Amino acid sequence: MGKWVDVSIENLLDSCILKVKVILFMKHEITTYNTKKMLAASLKKAMKHKPFSKITVSEIIADCGVNRKTFYYHFEDIYALLTWMFEEEAIDIVKQFDLLTDYEQAIRFVMDYVDKNEYLVNCACHSISRDEMKRFFYADFGGIVSSVIDAAEVNLEKKLPIEFKKFAAVFYTEALAGMLIDWVREKETCDKEKTLVYLSAIIRTAIDSIKLYADDVSKLV
Repeated sequence: MGKWVDVSIENLLDSCILKVKVILFMKHEITTYNTKKMLAASLKKAMKHKPFSKITVSEIIADCGVNRKTFYYHFEDIYALLTWMFEEEAIDIVKQFDLLTDYEQAIRFVMDYVDKNEYLVNCACHSISRDEMKRFFYADFGGIVSSVIDAAEVNLEKKLPIEFKKFAAVFYTEALAGMLIDWVREKETCDKEKTLVYLSAIIRTAIDSIKLYADDVSKLV
C-alpha cells in the first residue's frame, strides 16, 4: 500500500512538473510573439518615412524600447524581421486556403494586402533589386506551389516522379514570384483585375496539365 502511495505521489509530481513546464513554455512563446510584433510595428513606422535600406537596428530598438540583444535573439537582421512580418501578415494566411480550388481567392488576398500596405511593399521594392525580391519570397512561394502539386497528386491518386514535381515547382514558383513582383513594381500601369485573371488562368492551366500528363510522366519512372 505504501509503495502504491509513493508511486501515485511520484506520478502526481511528474504531472505537475510537466504542466508547469507547458505553462512556462506557452508564456515564453506568447512573449516571443509579442516582442516580434512590437519590432515589426516599429519597422512599419520607420518604413513610412525612409527607404528600407536606410533603416537601422538601432532605430527600431529605440522606437520599441528593447535592447540590441533582444532584437538579435529574435532576428538575424532587419531582412529577417521584414520576412517574418510579411509571412505573418500574408504568406501564412495564403497557406490556409485550399489552393487546388481557392487559388483565385488566395491571389486576390495577396494583391489586396499589397494595396492596403502599399507603402511597405514599395519601400521594400525600391530598396531591394528584383532578383533579391525573388529570393526573398522564393521559399514561401515554393512551399505554396509544392503544396498545390502535392494536393493534385493526392487528388489524382497517382504517384508523380519526384524529379517532375521539383521541376514543376521551380517552374511555377519562378513564374508566380516574377509576375507578382512585376505587378507590384508596375501596379500603377497594370490592371489589377486583369492580372488576377491571368495569374488564376495560369494556375488553373498548371493544375489541369498535371492531371492531363500524370500518366505520361509516370511512364518515365
